[in-house]
Amino acid sequence: MSKCDNCSSKGKCGNKENTCSVLVPSYGSIKNIIGVMSGKGGVGKSTVTGILATKLRSLGYKVGILDGDITGPSMPRFFGINKERAQILPGKTQEEAKFLPVETETGIKVISLNLLTEEEEQPVIWRGPVLTGVLTQMYRDTEWGELDYLLIDMPPGTGDLALTVMQSIPLNGIVIAATPQDMVTMIVKKVVIMAQKMNIKVYGVVENMAYIVCGDCGKKQNVFSKKSGEEQAKNLGIPLLAELPIDLDLVDKMEAGEVEEYINSLEQYNSVLTNFMRLV
Repeated sequence: MSKCDNCSSKGKCGNKENTCSVLVPSYGSIKNIIGVMSGKGGVGKSTVTGILATKLRSLGYKVGILDGDITGPSMPRFFGINKERAQILPGKTQEEAKFLPVETETGIKVISLNLLTEEEEQPVIWRGPVLTGVLTQMYRDTEWGELDYLLIDMPPGTGDLALTVMQSIPLNGIVIAATPQDMVTMIVKKVVIMAQKMNIKVYGVVENMAYIVCGDCGKKQNVFSKKSGEEQAKNLGIPLLAELPIDLDLVDKMEAGEVEEYINSLEQYNSVLTNFMRLV
């Protein structure tokens, strides 16, 4: 079997000698790998990952999520599966292990360090090389099966872990999560430039927490900036995929493990998927 067989690039990288260092899954195959990035933490990158995964699954696609934010994993909490634990089985060799991901209510396969530790509050006090090794092992040694899409909730910023994902995992492209603030836009621009230098496609930006809907009059009120999402995206030089509101009900549904049903019931989340699918 060629290394290109399970690679999302499918041999389009130009490497004819089959000697590339790109990682491929040991268990299963993945058609498309999408990274979800942010310039900084706390802007809703994991929320965007969860929404996009949920909407793709609602169309019948087989979807997995790699929680690549090793020091701040949150995907189990998003889907309400944080009480579950992934199984660790013997791998192909004595030194290897195979991870069985936890499935959400609708069948999205999730692997996260928080699903592999005894307690989710247990801190990760590791240096960069160890973090990098854990991230690549979770990607390579998880039993993914046959996936149409693997979404990687990437670590924020442009550091070692983000660089590892971009260099070692065959990404089809990335989606960027941000909030509508000039300071955040400046930081996100660094991510855009990084991706362009590494010849990775940027599908666009999702402006999270862009507004709140007044409970009395129903009007949209901007929270962090007077600028529109279109203006922010224009400054970044990439398409605007969606503007998402501050949604307190979403938080309640996450805690109750009902987030997928909630996301699929609201039209406001449809634009994330519609514009993404138009660009892939």
